[in-house]
Amino acid sequence: MSAKAEHYDVIRKPVITEKATMASENGAVVFEVSIDANKPQIKEAVEALFGVKVKAVNTTITKGKTKRFRGQMGKRKDVKKAYVMLEEGNTIDVSTGL
Repeated sequence: MSAKAEHYDVIRKPVITEKATMASENGAVVFEVSIDANKPQIKEAVEALFGVKVKAVNTTITKGKTKRFRGQMGKRKDVKKAYVMLEEGNTIDVSTGL
C-alpha cells in the first residue's frame, strides 16, 4: 500500500459546519479522521496531501448517539475530528475536492 493511500486512511473528509467555518477564519481546518489516528499521523498526512505547514493539531472524539431505526435501537459510530492549525500564510480550500 502506498504512502498516499495511508494518508487517505487517516483523513476521511473535511467537516463543513458552522463551527468549522468559524474555526477556518482563525486559520484552522477541521477534518474527520480515523478513530485510531494520533496527532503526529494527522499532521504528517495533512502536510503530505495538501503541501502546507501545520502548526498544531487538536482532536476531539464525539460519542455516537443511540437512535431508533425501524423500531430497533441502533447506535451511530463514534467520530473523531481534528482541528488542524496552519502556519501563517498557508491555506486549504475545503470547498473543492481532495
